[in-house]
Amino acid sequence: LFFIILIGVIIYLIYSLNKKSNECKLVSENLYNNNFYELLNYVNNVEAYLAKSTISTNNEYEARTLTYLWREANLAQVYLSSLPIESQELENTQRFLNQVSDYSYSLSRKNIEGVNLTDDEIKNLEELHQYSLELYGTLNQLSTDLNNGNISWNDLNKSETKELSQQVSSNVDLFNTLEENFHEYEGLIYDGAFSEHLTSSEIKALTGEEIDENKAMEVCKDFIGKDRIKDIQSLGESENANINGFNFFVKLENDKDINISISKKGGHIVSFNCNRKVEDENISFEEANKIGIDFLNQKGFYNMKETYYLKDQGVLTINYAYKQDDVVMYPDLIKIKVALDNGEILGMETTGFLNNHIEKRDLSKVKIDINKAKKELNKNLNILSEGMAVIPTKYKTEILCYEFKGKVNDTDFLVYVNVENGKQEDVLIITDTPNGILTI
Repeated sequence: LFFIILIGVIIYLIYSLNKKSNECKLVSENLYNNNFYELLNYVNNVEAYLAKSTISTNNEYEARTLTYLWREANLAQVYLSSLPIESQELENTQRFLNQVSDYSYSLSRKNIEGVNLTDDEIKNLEELHQYSLELYGTLNQLSTDLNNGNISWNDLNKSETKELSQQVSSNVDLFNTLEENFHEYEGLIYDGAFSEHLTSSEIKALTGEEIDENKAMEVCKDFIGKDRIKDIQSLGESENANINGFNFFVKLENDKDINISISKKGGHIVSFNCNRKVEDENISFEEANKIGIDFLNQKGFYNMKETYYLKDQGVLTINYAYKQDDVVMYPDLIKIKVALDNGEILGMETTGFLNNHIEKRDLSKVKIDINKAKKELNKNLNILSEGMAVIPTKYKTEILCYEFKGKVNDTDFLVYVNVENGKQEDVLIITDTPNGILTI
């Protein structure tokens, strides 16, 4: 009996130790996965800021971009060093990120002191950008292999993976010339361009008297169509949101569900959303865009122009900005979701528009001629189109700018130049993907 008990205890201990080992392994895998995706995100940011740094001609903007680049490269190094891969195997990647950090910091100091970057320094940044594209591509492939189970973190911790490491560490000859220069110095889904700065301390387009829940429910019924509604339930008030309002859950006659929010002040539609599955894609972007414009006109939103869009699971989300006298007002943004199977409007969000819309802005403060503004652009920027736009800032203000769309090598950019002082206010990278046009 003693031996039976002993064997049972041993089996239990082996089972417990094995279970504990598996739990620890799972925790480690999750930690490594999290750190790897953080690395991927920061390397992507490094690539974006490197691209922006190669075309900026304004010292203040360039200094800001290079400072962001320095920060993102440092954070990428932190997450890279936390992964279970022998340091010598990824030595050149670590070295690359370190030199990007050091180089961007030294150049930002020059910019802050009012010294322009030299042609050689711009060329160095261009070469760093090319390598960052290769590095991101390799890490992206590693991400795919990890997700598909083709490789594990345990595999990456073995010496047999040097072939993979060599892929990541290739094409690093350009660093040699950069190292020599460092001692000479002391020391960047999806909502579209400017969407992170669309809230305002003063909600300009939220007009009208305050309404109660019963009135809000009537607004909701009128907007959706009373004949389409089977049932409607109140979800209460949202009092701590940017725009306070009443929320409702609506069941349609065809059994589709809609969530809708009505502003307490004025009874404006803040948002509505219908999450139905879209199986097929039968209509084009042009058709979906026309449906979106027609819907906006029908609901009283006129002079809206499509800007950026994203397609996801058969639904096209289009960002529309208000236009005044051919000037694009990026703060006045409305998002529309269009089903690509039958063109049904599945959602709308008006937060940007309600926060910022003004019927007539003052556009008379132009002091810099557009031709003079063009002369301040990077000489390698091939301008494809030009116009004017109002852009928001992180300080809840607005700036009237010339908007130049152009290309350097194979990268598309939007460059914004202040019409009053010729200062370069922002640079965005345009990414044209199979699922939409995005900006970074």
